[in-house]
Amino acid sequence: MRYDGAPVATLHLFGVSGAGVARALLRMGLDRAPLASTPGLRFSKLLGTGSGRTFTLRDADPRRWGLFGVWDDAAALDAFEAGSPVPRAWAGIADERWRAELAPVRSRGRWAGRDPLASALWTQPPAGASVAVLTRARIRSSRSLAFWRAVPPVSADLHRQPGLRDAIGIGEAPVGLQATFSVWDSAADLTAYAYGGDPHRQAIRRTRDEGWYAEELFSRFAVLAREGTVNGVDPLG
Repeated sequence: MRYDGAPVATLHLFGVSGAGVARALLRMGLDRAPLASTPGLRFSKLLGTGSGRTFTLRDADPRRWGLFGVWDDAAALDAFEAGSPVPRAWAGIADERWRAELAPVRSRGRWAGRDPLASALWTQPPAGASVAVLTRARIRSSRSLAFWRAVPPVSADLHRQPGLRDAIGIGEAPVGLQATFSVWDSAADLTAYAYGGDPHRQAIRRTRDEGWYAEELFSRFAVLAREGTVNGVDPLG
């Protein structure tokens, strides 16, 4: 499902073997310059990944890496994938890849001082599409212990939810800069979790009352297309 001329976001996930970990880590530094000069790329973040169960170092997965991007349109994305050295380099490293094209539907907050989706939101997202959510936060060091103690019950509740297809922890650093990317069957399933789960509602209240985050972003997307696998399966297959 492609819409000419409309902004689009992407999440690329790259799975590597043990022998590829050092090369993947090197790409986290080398890819910054070509991404910064990519035409039509409004915003990008190179990401590590993890289970998202505790958001501590023991969650980190050195065998999976990611790239989140926001593009002027599908043509800019296609040009990047056809001609940039970044996807070519990862093709030589990754044993497994998953890629999702996303229509930004809602965004609130900041990432690195800006809302990367503020001028990219779709006013008429495709009906019936699966839903993806990215929640990201920069945690105040003085509130880290409270945050880490609150994560396990919220994560356990999330993974029990009907309609959740997959959830993965992502971030720019192993600790302190945390995010979750999740995919859902429908907006109704997401809403039921967001407003019905007691651990989640309690955590939201505490983040506000206790000021856990120095910066946070909540973004919702309609899934336009996806290809590849995560741990051998397509989460939305």
